[in-house]
Amino acid sequence: MSEECYLIAAKRTPVVPRGGALAHLTLHELASPVIQSLFQTTGIEPANVDELIAGNALGAGGNPARVIALASGLNESVAGLSIDRQCCSGLDAIMLGKDMINAGRASVVIAGGVESYSQRPLRYSMTDNSTDPQPYDQPPFTPWPERDPDMAEAASVLAIELGISFDEQNQWAIHSHEKARAAMQSMQTEMIQLAGVNTDSFTRTLSARVCQRANRIHGSISVANAAVAADAAAFCLLVSTSVANTIAVPAMLVAAGTCIGANPELPGLAPVTAIESALKLEGIQAADLDCVEIMEAYAVQAMACIQQTGIEESICNRGGGALARGHPIGASGAVLLTRLFTELSHRPGTGMAAIAAAGGLGSALILKNG
Repeated sequence: MSEECYLIAAKRTPVVPRGGALAHLTLHELASPVIQSLFQTTGIEPANVDELIAGNALGAGGNPARVIALASGLNESVAGLSIDRQCCSGLDAIMLGKDMINAGRASVVIAGGVESYSQRPLRYSMTDNSTDPQPYDQPPFTPWPERDPDMAEAASVLAIELGISFDEQNQWAIHSHEKARAAMQSMQTEMIQLAGVNTDSFTRTLSARVCQRANRIHGSISVANAAVAADAAAFCLLVSTSVANTIAVPAMLVAAGTCIGANPELPGLAPVTAIESALKLEGIQAADLDCVEIMEAYAVQAMACIQQTGIEESICNRGGGALARGHPIGASGAVLLTRLFTELSHRPGTGMAAIAAAGGLGSALILKNG
């Protein structure tokens, strides 16, 4: 018999720009304190965990999920599963955990993501039969170089196509910081203190004047309306119906979710397809959502997805978004779901987390409280 999947706890580290207070921590040093806090919150024992799934996009490989599982005191039988779907990784890890529980293959799963932008390895490849390794910053995301745009360039093109101005993008960024500053206290329940840091350190007062003077990256994309590279970890504790019925902690239903490929030349629009698909799978409409956490890799990306799906802007990113925190690639999707879990704890209802990734990928997941 299939089981429903419930989210009973979601925790994260502060999000800190690369080179900051978390820069000295390895992936397992970022992740294991978050996982330990899940056990403390719920009373679930490490020995009861069937699997640990971790998204990671910039690391050196080697199955970091296995290293994290061992560092977190899980049974040696927990193999650990590491996935790389770039920015979608953390949210997709949670969807994989949900699928395992729905299929009856697991009863307790820890899933999320972790990224140390500060400790990302230097990358080299052997190209053109050269004997000298050549450095590169990122791998190709399509087999066609002409259809594999720089992310900032693609965001700039998206802004032009949808008529979203530089000033509008800046206003979105300003509002993101304002909301994050206002929510600092309420976010303490989801955040562990690590390396002496207990708040998202990038959040600040951002003015229109500062935005106007910010260095441009490409076209209307600037360092003020694009998310900064960051370090962080975020993980969720997922359980089956039978386990949820035995513990005295609130449980939220992990409902429909999907990851879908779209046009790789406009990756910022990929979540639109994923959002529409998840809503259809759940049999609801955008108007039925009470809370949405949508990725702000770029202000225009979030704005475009809201515009194209008909989601009410006022229910989005109530505690600010990645523009006010930073973008720890493989962890960002899990940070979104952790934020959603906190918001739905305050306002029961139906929520969604959605994120885009390079190569034209979009992921969306629905969470229900009540």
